[in-house]
Amino acid sequence: MTCRPAPTASACSLATLALLSLASPAQAAPVCTFLTPIGASSTSPVVAKSVGPGKAIGRTNWNTDFIVDQPYSSYKFFFTANSSDTNAQYPVEGYMKFTDGSNLQVVNQIMNPPIGTGRMFGPFPAIPGKAASQMNFKVGASNDPGALGFSYRISVQGCR
Repeated sequence: MTCRPAPTASACSLATLALLSLASPAQAAPVCTFLTPIGASSTSPVVAKSVGPGKAIGRTNWNTDFIVDQPYSSYKFFFTANSSDTNAQYPVEGYMKFTDGSNLQVVNQIMNPPIGTGRMFGPFPAIPGKAASQMNFKVGASNDPGALGFSYRISVQGCR
């Protein structure tokens, strides 16, 4: 298409925009849904916890699993610091767990965000040939006593 100056310039611009919109259709933004935490005592998809010390007997609260109840094309992990301690350091790990018993670590980071702030990790694409069963967050570790006692919020989304 050849555009001429002045009177036809605006008509040419509109025609060019119309052709461009036909040549490159807009990609639809993914639709994301919060996954339900396993064993949650409320209906909220956001889990609030404090990093606690390891236990000699019983389970710690370091791991939180979120159920994958349908196939998604990608996953997002969200972490927000709630501690007022500016020196709080959170060892954060995230895993995709699969129905065959295997898993894939997608997050492994030490976080030091100010209170009320955090980070989104991902989106992480689904693994071809694998069926996801859970997404797992692990915050805190027995070998990092400096992280004990800090509170945080976590959630996970599946996207299509």
